[in-house]
Amino acid sequence: MSQFDVRTIAHHVALSLVGLALLSPIVSAQSVKVQGLIKARSGDTMILQTSDSPNLAVLLTDDSKVGQVQGVFKARRKQMSMAALIPGLAVKVEGTYNDRNQLVAKSVSFKGNDLERAEAIEAGLHETKVQVQQTKEQAQQNKEELEKQNAELRSQNEALQQHQKQIAANKAAVDAAIARFGQLDDYYIFDEATVYFANGKVTMDPKYRPQLLELAEKAKTINGFMIEVKGYASSDGSVSLNQQLSEDRANAVTNILVQQGHISLTRLLAPGAMGESHQVGNDKTAEGQAENRRVVVRVLQNKGIAGI
Repeated sequence: MSQFDVRTIAHHVALSLVGLALLSPIVSAQSVKVQGLIKARSGDTMILQTSDSPNLAVLLTDDSKVGQVQGVFKARRKQMSMAALIPGLAVKVEGTYNDRNQLVAKSVSFKGNDLERAEAIEAGLHETKVQVQQTKEQAQQNKEELEKQNAELRSQNEALQQHQKQIAANKAAVDAAIARFGQLDDYYIFDEATVYFANGKVTMDPKYRPQLLELAEKAKTINGFMIEVKGYASSDGSVSLNQQLSEDRANAVTNILVQQGHISLTRLLAPGAMGESHQVGNDKTAEGQAENRRVVVRVLQNKGIAGI
C-alpha cells in the first residue's frame, strides 16, 4: 500500500470520528415519550409508574407545557397550570433525558376525566387525613400521660422498678402506634388557614392577606413542602354556578400565595374546585352557609422527604 493510500484512509477515519462526535449530542438529546401514573410529587420532581419503570423521575421546569386533551378525538388541548399534576393522575410526558438520567419534561398532557378521578381520590383522602390526625392526637395524649406516670414512678423506691419497666413497655407500644398512624397517608399537615367569602363573591377580603403571607413564610422553612388549596361553596344557587365559584375562590387565594407570598407553582398542588361537597355548616341557616363559602389552605410535607 502506498503512502498516499495510507494518508487517504487515515483522513476518512478522522472524518468518521468527527461525524460520530457531532452526532452524539443529537442522539443523547433525542425526544422520548412515556405514559404512566403520577405516584408522588415533590416540588419540581414527579415520580411516574410506567410499564417499564416503577419509579421514573420526571423533572418539571418553567418551560414545561401542561395541557388537557379534549374532544371526541382528543384533538383539542387546553393549557393548564402545572399545579394540576397531582398524585393518581395518568399522564403522557414528552421530553429528553439529562446527564443525571432524569426525564426533563417538555410537555405533559392528560385527559379531563382522568383529572376528575384523581381529584376525587384526593378529596376522599382528606377525610382519612382528618381521622388519622385525631387518632394521632389521642395517641399523643396517651403518650404524655404515660410519661407523667413514669416521672412519678421514678421518684419511688426500688420496689416499683418492675412497675416502671411495664410502663416503659406501654410507652414503646404507644410510640409504635403513632408511627403506624403516620403511615396512613402520604403527607403531614404542618399548618392550615381558612379564608371565608361573601355570598356569590370571589374577591378575597384583604383581612386574610397577612394570615396567608405568614403561612407562606412558614412553609418556606419546611423541607420539600407543598401547599394544597381547596375552594368550597354553599348549596345556595345552582350546582354549576357553585362549582365555578369554588374554583374562582381557590384561584384568588392561589394568586395571593404566588404573587405576594412568592410561592413557586411547582410547590402548589392543584387548586381544588370542590363545589358544594364537604359542607361543614348547616346550609339551612345563614351562619352555616357562611361557613361553607370558604377556601382551605394547608402546608404539607411528603413523608418521604421528612425521612419518616
